[in-house]
Amino acid sequence: MRPASLRRARWLAHPDGVGAPAAMRDWLTTPGSLTARLIAHSGHFRVQKLRQASNVCLADEAGAIGLARPQRVWEREVLLRCDDRPVVYGHTVVPMSASASDWPLFSALGERSLGTTLFHDPKVTRGELEFARLRPGHPLLARVHDVLGPFDADSPAKETYFARRCLYRRRQGVLLVTEVFLSAVLDLAAPATHMNTNTK
Repeated sequence: MRPASLRRARWLAHPDGVGAPAAMRDWLTTPGSLTARLIAHSGHFRVQKLRQASNVCLADEAGAIGLARPQRVWEREVLLRCDDRPVVYGHTVVPMSASASDWPLFSALGERSLGTTLFHDPKVTRGELEFARLRPGHPLLARVHDVLGPFDADSPAKETYFARRCLYRRRQGVLLVTEVFLSAVLDLAAPATHMNTNTK
């Protein structure tokens, strides 16, 4: 595979195309709110905001949000943590043309969950999920490795990650959310385990 092609992921409409193991596929195809599922699978959930500022979008994001080429967008990066372990890396981009009325809460989210906001707003329309294998060389993986540090110390240069993304619309605005699933998500206990623990 040519190095330039690694900078773009092949996004597919069906999860079977990415060849994820069964347990990871189950997370990739989570219906409804991923945040709600993570909360149910952990004793303590939190959103760690890493960055929220303007930046040039990735090559495989531009077309998805209606841009002819990569341009500056509003970007948000977070880690979703369950019991203080990072389990999902979230990357959101919004075109600079979007107005405050399109996404009124985006700039003030802080460490609140974007997913919770999207699923509780009746004006938001959710598109279809797309799925991909992010291989070494993709820009998002460089960011994941920078953030995780020792969590990926065993194989930072070779690991392939599974990801999904979804386009949301509100009024005249669009917003693209990409979620990269970390291997730790497979270690999360079932909801019943936490319920039993809390009742002892």
